[in-house]
Amino acid sequence: TSPMGSTAARFLQPAWHGRAAWLSSSSAGRAGAPRLVLGIETSCDDTGAAVLDEAGTVLGEALRSQKEVHLKTGGIIPHVAQQLHRENIQQVVKEALRASGVSVNELAAIATTVKPGLALSLEVGLQYSLQLVDRYQKPFIPIHHMEAHALTIRLTEQVEFPFLVLLLSGGHCILAVARGVSDFLLLGQSIDIAPGDMLDKVARRLSLIKHPECHNMAGGKAIEHLAQTGDWHQYTFRLPMQQYRNCDFSFSGLQSLVNKTIIQKEKEEGVQEGELLSCVKDIAAAVQHVVAAHIIQRTYRAMLFCIKNSILLPKTATLVVSGGVASNQYIRKGLQTLANANGFAFLCPPPRLCTDNGVMIAWNGIERLHAGCGILYSTDGIRYEPKAPLGTDISKRVEEDSIKVPRLRKTQQLAR
Repeated sequence: TSPMGSTAARFLQPAWHGRAAWLSSSSAGRAGAPRLVLGIETSCDDTGAAVLDEAGTVLGEALRSQKEVHLKTGGIIPHVAQQLHRENIQQVVKEALRASGVSVNELAAIATTVKPGLALSLEVGLQYSLQLVDRYQKPFIPIHHMEAHALTIRLTEQVEFPFLVLLLSGGHCILAVARGVSDFLLLGQSIDIAPGDMLDKVARRLSLIKHPECHNMAGGKAIEHLAQTGDWHQYTFRLPMQQYRNCDFSFSGLQSLVNKTIIQKEKEEGVQEGELLSCVKDIAAAVQHVVAAHIIQRTYRAMLFCIKNSILLPKTATLVVSGGVASNQYIRKGLQTLANANGFAFLCPPPRLCTDNGVMIAWNGIERLHAGCGILYSTDGIRYEPKAPLGTDISKRVEEDSIKVPRLRKTQQLAR
């Protein structure tokens, strides 16, 4: 634990780097060179690699994004993503190693995302890693992609377990309690699509790529940008899942409601699908607002559940928000307000570590090395898993508690 009082530590968090946590731990304190881990990430559409030492120093990293390609096709096509990973992986790993000045022989282990993700993408990273592991006889650390997102905060901040973590991305929406490096309690998750996926689909339906201000922006970014000058009061979309007192999320019904509104506006304005509506900014603002309000409401229930059941203690309670959608400033501000109102510390990794990257995979490898868990000396029978839950699912217990969420200055206004 931190040598300072917890209150002081919480105020000094930004200056107090996560690596300090290891200085007192046996391995970093031992004489001899610190152990090094190579992390490899290919779970979706980014090819990433990085080399970290056990103090959390990024010695070298490289990343190839496929966003441009997928923006043109209007979504990720798995076999295209796979082909791009195949073309890039060797170069990306070489670049990360070259930047770090480290050879594969000097590594303590190789850590790679094996679950969850796109099967064809995961396969490329795993195949390449196993060749390296085999050739250089290195230990292998298989990584759960969502665990890596959840633990990234411990690279940049001094955060002790347990903490509440909300993972928001194009593929996931998860509320969990991180109790240890590979010890998570799952409180709730999206029962259909993820918020990033929904925002992208709405952006596509609104043809925002044709908007002069958004022609090179990904869907979610375009919505956030246009929403800044839109008025969300012009459209009211019902908050999803109001009747369920749990921490699950749902975005596909909401998407249908939004589509209905768009169709209706197109009729009114005499506009064809694929042409821009005059009211896109207001629709973008209303969509972003209801997504934020839904996320805030479920997170509020998770906070109340954790405090009520002493899973988190009021004094040290922390909410960590990570994943691509965590960089949406409107959603982030709403969650910050929620955390403040409930006496929770609020932390997000820097934006570049919120999206998929090799650094978080290598860091998860370092965390596992320290905890001594999940390090394989034989890779027989190791497989990638496109679907993989995070931790122990206690969502039924959350539902049984049936916690009513107070209108915190009306959840509606939280995200202002």
